[in-house]
Amino acid sequence: MDNLTITNNILLVEGLKVAPQSSYPVFILLLLVYVFIMVSNIGLIFLISTEKNLHHPMHFLFCNLPLNDIIGTNVVLPRLMQDMLRESSERYISYAECVVQAYFVHLFAIACHYVLIIMAFDRYVAICNPLRYTAIMTNKMVIKLSASAWGLSIFMVSILLGLTIRLSRCRSYIENPFCDNASLFKLSCESVIINNIFGMVYSVIVFTLSLGSLFITYAKIASVCITSKNKTLNSKAIKTCSTHIAVYLIMFISCASFIFLHRVPEYSDTRKLASIMFHIVPPGLNPLVYGLQTKEIRQKFVKYLCRKKVNP
Repeated sequence: MDNLTITNNILLVEGLKVAPQSSYPVFILLLLVYVFIMVSNIGLIFLISTEKNLHHPMHFLFCNLPLNDIIGTNVVLPRLMQDMLRESSERYISYAECVVQAYFVHLFAIACHYVLIIMAFDRYVAICNPLRYTAIMTNKMVIKLSASAWGLSIFMVSILLGLTIRLSRCRSYIENPFCDNASLFKLSCESVIINNIFGMVYSVIVFTLSLGSLFITYAKIASVCITSKNKTLNSKAIKTCSTHIAVYLIMFISCASFIFLHRVPEYSDTRKLASIMFHIVPPGLNPLVYGLQTKEIRQKFVKYLCRKKVNP
């Protein structure tokens, strides 16, 4: 198989390890989860784009989150479900396809952080500088913030994968349910110390930047709420900020667990499960926790459903 990989660029992916008798039940479960994630996230984008009352900077910035969830789900789940219906010895993938999958896997992971950072900035301006909100959060600013989040994500992931594809390969087996950067550079017999160092530094920087930004932002928001006598402002701040923090914690815990477990071989099975859950839990919970907990979106969603019932 090694010779086949070197000449034909064909890799064998481990896929999801389940007992043969459990393959179809797990497949059906993943299919239902996939459908729910796609319908809920696409539905949110459709609702925000078609309802004029939702055409606000906060909601436009929020659209980056379901868009990223759609990318993260589509890059992993369809292929994972497809491989479940194959024998473990038949789960082939080309090296080019593997690199593309790994690229979008990491783009999804890092974009989660940057998207939540720009959403936190929007909440900071709305609560701490309400009189200047419309002047600051213009359509141009929304585009700049969104472009910055995606541009920085693409730049960082390009460097990460660039360091990996430069390596020669002497192995052909992806020891993971799907392709990611660490699985790719483990195919090489060369020294991968640069890849490991950059991967860890890159992860620490992103986590520190996102944690630091959210901590500073919400510390200032909390300070404003404590000194303010406006109960309406405080109530709105608590509702919007609590949902944002909940989404961030779900993403952070899911992402951090599989990134750092990749460096601990004895927890291999736990890491593999965590990596799959990262592409299921945040995309599945984000529309519920953030979308339906946002009053304006919830009201429009209920109104839309009622309209459908009246006019079937």
